[in-house]
Amino acid sequence: MIWKMTKLKAVGLASAMLFAAPAMATECIAPADPGGGWDFTCREVGRILSSEGLVDGNVQVTNMPGGVGAVAFANVAGKRADDAELLVATSTVGVTQIAQGKYPAGIDTMRWLAMLGADVGVIAVDADSPYQTLDELMAALKEDVTSVATAGSTGAGGWDHIRLMMLAQAAGIEDIAAIRWVQFDGGSPAVTQMMGGQVGVVSTDMGEIKGFIESGDIRVLAVLADEPISAFPDLPTAVSQGYDVTGYNWRGFYTGGDVSDEDYAAWVERLQKLYDSDAWKEVATNSGLEPIWRGGDEFAAYVAEQEQQMAEISRQIGVIQ
Repeated sequence: MIWKMTKLKAVGLASAMLFAAPAMATECIAPADPGGGWDFTCREVGRILSSEGLVDGNVQVTNMPGGVGAVAFANVAGKRADDAELLVATSTVGVTQIAQGKYPAGIDTMRWLAMLGADVGVIAVDADSPYQTLDELMAALKEDVTSVATAGSTGAGGWDHIRLMMLAQAAGIEDIAAIRWVQFDGGSPAVTQMMGGQVGVVSTDMGEIKGFIESGDIRVLAVLADEPISAFPDLPTAVSQGYDVTGYNWRGFYTGGDVSDEDYAAWVERLQKLYDSDAWKEVATNSGLEPIWRGGDEFAAYVAEQEQQMAEISRQIGVIQ
């Protein structure tokens, strides 16, 4: 009898301890299967948030694939709009989907927290190309918009394509929809085909073709960043050549649209502390990202501007009405 009572007390104590244990309150939704960019963003940022003491306990990562982020977006909007402990990983790809009407609601549905880094877009030609500068390439396209076959790793209306269209628009090319575009399965295959003469220009992320830049097989006409990037500081930016165009494939986060101003500001502050940490700089650099910070209202304004640009260009090239 004594043994039974002792056993019951032990079970009761264990149950009490189980329910009293702190839950993993902070959650990060990766709107894709494990292994992709959004999953990486959630897991690495979650790990650093915990290791730097910026959140209590661990960060739970939930994979919620579907609709290139649309399923997670709808879930948060409909069920967790005021969840102050929720982060959702997103990127330029997500904003492109919103701009083209592929999410159930617009960007104002969410509160945009911060971007922590980006793969930077580049415009490149073969080392033997007649085009020595971005001006020369744009002049050729302006004279005959079909004269140069261009390529990247997305289809028409994807981010690689839109970045090039933004440059063409900045150069004053009117019929940007007539620019010839070829999609390849990645930036590296696009460069390989360019070196073989099948296309004349590639628009893609620098991380995908870094080896070709280092080997000297290609010439970068423009880096689509505000400032020269750390990996190749001597490469010219489009901005430095008079084209007010950047092309970041950024990594960042949003949270629900009903999260309070106080909780929103607290998340922005935590993420900025994470960005400033040596741990994040190491993770970003090792994964081929350029550490770039935009947070809070500045980031929200950037996302809104980017969405408008993408929507406008998508209409011009016939991707949306």
